[in-house]
Amino acid sequence: MQYDFDRPIDRTRDISIKWSPQLRREMYGEADILPMGIADMDFPTAPAVARAVQARAAHETYGYGYLAPEFLDACVRWQRERHGWDIRPDWIIYTPGVNMALVCALEMYTQPGEGVIIQSPVYYPYYDYVNGTGRKLVLNPLVNREGRYEMDFARLEELAADPRNKLMLLCSPHNPVGRAWTRAELERVGRICLDHGVMLAVDEIHADLVLPPNRHIPFASLSPELAQHCIICTSPSKTFNLAGLLVSDIIIPSDEIRAAFRKKMAPYYLWPGNFGTAAQIAAYTEGGPWLDQLLDYLAGNARYIADFLAQNLPRVKYRVPEATYLAWLDCRDLGLTPEALWDRMLHRAKVAPDNGVLFGPQGEGDGFLRLNFACPRAQLQEALTRMAGALGDL
Repeated sequence: MQYDFDRPIDRTRDISIKWSPQLRREMYGEADILPMGIADMDFPTAPAVARAVQARAAHETYGYGYLAPEFLDACVRWQRERHGWDIRPDWIIYTPGVNMALVCALEMYTQPGEGVIIQSPVYYPYYDYVNGTGRKLVLNPLVNREGRYEMDFARLEELAADPRNKLMLLCSPHNPVGRAWTRAELERVGRICLDHGVMLAVDEIHADLVLPPNRHIPFASLSPELAQHCIICTSPSKTFNLAGLLVSDIIIPSDEIRAAFRKKMAPYYLWPGNFGTAAQIAAYTEGGPWLDQLLDYLAGNARYIADFLAQNLPRVKYRVPEATYLAWLDCRDLGLTPEALWDRMLHRAKVAPDNGVLFGPQGEGDGFLRLNFACPRAQLQEALTRMAGALGDL
C-alpha cells in the first residue's frame, strides 16, 4: 500500500498546542505564524492506528485499563524486529510519557544539590528537570565539527569522576543535533559511567526515526553489564504522532532498578489509557510498512532542505541529520544576534521554528534554529521560502 504524506490536514480546529490560533497569538504575538517548531508531525498517523483508536472509541466504555499482555508483547516484538534487541515483557513499565520517567530516574539517583550530566545543546526540558528538582546542572557540551557533533569524552571522564555527579541523561538519538550515536560512542559513554558509578537514564524516544542508511543501537543492548546500569525510555509517540495519547514504554532490564522505579511510581496510580493502549498495539503490530515509507519521505524532506539552502541561503549551514525529523540550522554566519534572528523569523518570515537559544544555557544554541520537517513537502517549501525572503538581504 502506498501512503500519501503530501496530503495537507487542517489542525487549526483541533486542541493543538502547535496550531491553535489562540496559542500562536499568545506564544508568537500573531495568529498567522506558520509553526515549524514543536515536535509533533503534521501527518495523520498510520491508518491501522487510526482504525484501532476509532474502533476502541466505538465501544463507548472508557473505564480503567491495565498493562495488557498484548500491549507488552507488541513492544517486545517491535524492539526485536526493528532494533534487534531482545527484551522481556516484565522489563516494561508504563508511564504517560518519557518526561515523567526521566524525572523519576533523576529523583531516584540524585539528591538535591547533586549533579546531573547533560550534553548540550539538547532538548530543553532537560534543564527544567534538573533545575526544577533542585539538582545541579553539569554540562558536557557537544563538540561541533563542521556541523557534525561529537561527544567530549575527555571532559565526560572528568565530570563522571566527580563523586557529586550521580546521573547522566543521555539523548540517543540526539535532539536537536540529529546524531544517531555509533556503537563505539555509546560503549565509551557506558564504560566511563560504569567506571565511576554514574547511573544512566537514556532517552530513546526518537529511536525509530533514524534516517537510512543510519541505524539506532539500543543502549541496553550493548552488553549485559550496561543493561544492568540504565533506564531506557521509549515511546511510539514521536514515531506514530501519538503524543496526545500519553503512552510510553520504560524498559529496565535490572530487577533491582526496576523494583525501585516501580516503587517510585506507585503513589501516582498511573493506568494505561484505552486509546493509548489500542494505538500502541496497532502501531507496533501493523505500523511497520507505514513507518518505512515515512522514513523515506522524511529523508527526502531533509535533502530538500539541503538543496534549498544551498541555492537560496548558502550562509545558513546545515548537515542532513542522521536521525529525528528536526533540522538544526546554523545561522551564525548571517551576523545577526539571536534576538535579531528570532525577530526576523516572527515578524518578517512569519515562521516559528524553535529558537536555538532554548537548547543551550551557556549559548550553545545561540544563532541556531530547530526546524521541524515532519510535514508535507509543500508546507516545508512555504516555510523555507518565507525564511529566505526574511534573511536573503543579509
